[in-house]
Amino acid sequence: MERHTIEPRPDWQKTVEEQGLIYPLTRYPDDSLRPYWDESAYYSFSLPEVEALENVVEELHAMCLAAAAHIVEQDRFADLGITDARLAALIAESWRRRAEQPSLYGRFDLRYDGSGSPAKMLEYNADTPTSLVEAASPQWFWMEERFPGADQWNSLHERLVDAWRRQAELLPPGPVHFAHSEADELGEDLMTVAYLQETAEQAGLATEALSVEQIGWDTLSGRFVDQHLRFIRGCFKLYPWEWLATDEFGPYVLDTYDQGGGSGTTCWIEPLWKMLLSNKALLAILWELFPEHPNLLPAYLDGPRELAETTGFAAKPLLGREGAGVSLHTPGGDPFTPAEGERYVYQGLAPLPDFDGNRVVLGAWVVEEEAAGLGIRESAGPVTDEYARFLPHVIL
Repeated sequence: MERHTIEPRPDWQKTVEEQGLIYPLTRYPDDSLRPYWDESAYYSFSLPEVEALENVVEELHAMCLAAAAHIVEQDRFADLGITDARLAALIAESWRRRAEQPSLYGRFDLRYDGSGSPAKMLEYNADTPTSLVEAASPQWFWMEERFPGADQWNSLHERLVDAWRRQAELLPPGPVHFAHSEADELGEDLMTVAYLQETAEQAGLATEALSVEQIGWDTLSGRFVDQHLRFIRGCFKLYPWEWLATDEFGPYVLDTYDQGGGSGTTCWIEPLWKMLLSNKALLAILWELFPEHPNLLPAYLDGPRELAETTGFAAKPLLGREGAGVSLHTPGGDPFTPAEGERYVYQGLAPLPDFDGNRVVLGAWVVEEEAAGLGIRESAGPVTDEYARFLPHVIL
């Protein structure tokens, strides 16, 4: 793994916008606009390196499924902050009937520097992962233009289309609705959902787009309806389950949740059991089940334990996104004081590798059960946050 600088294409912004990346710039606190899509540099990998990372990702995914089974079997929902008995029971039933419910994709965030040391799992977003559009399309077209004849760890598009095609029989009749939130001002959620809708259409599915805010509740039929008052039987939502299950319409969502086989009236994608994988308490349960695994970092729920004096630790809110609320603590530092009402996982500190002053994290994609692609984000600081940049990669 190496970082290389390169001259950006003269028309790069227009090009990537036409390829679906309508948010190529990020607005910083000083009101300046700087590239989010950053092709002034790229990363290269060897083929054996990528093949090894693929194996790591698929092993980690299998371990996460084992951890989900453990949570359900041992009734450890409270460790995830899930204290509502009804919600826990529905998640458990969703897990037991997961073969009957469509499930598409997820993204591992990994620490990896190419030095020969093992990749380390930082977290797993298996419910509402973004940065998909840029990983699947613009970086592939960038490679074809700049490095014709090279390769890329990127079979995302083909695998997504195939996944919809294979899982079509699990979907209820009628169009699959694709919902994003209007609260997203950048357009990232909108384009992620639009891209996934496109892959579903290429698989032969009928689709319909709407926003989460446009979803209605028909009191007469007791069913969710779209903006045209048609029943919503199947819906992909880029809207976290912890919001969907607890907002104003949460009780209706749980009342009508389709576990498969016509058990309810609305089939949601991703399914409810994905709450087990997108909660960062998973990191501590993995360490408990697979202690000293080379691709895991030590992690605990009851405090940093020995990490406070040995490696240091990262305190991560169980449901935080884009680095929100994450704090890093070096060995022997001041005691950490949790924010009121917040629950954390305490993970061994593993500073992101520094390439020419850039801190890099690998986003490794899983479609169904298989490793499917790579997206790379860089940040100036030690936490990958909303100001991170996306850089393309090639296999040389």
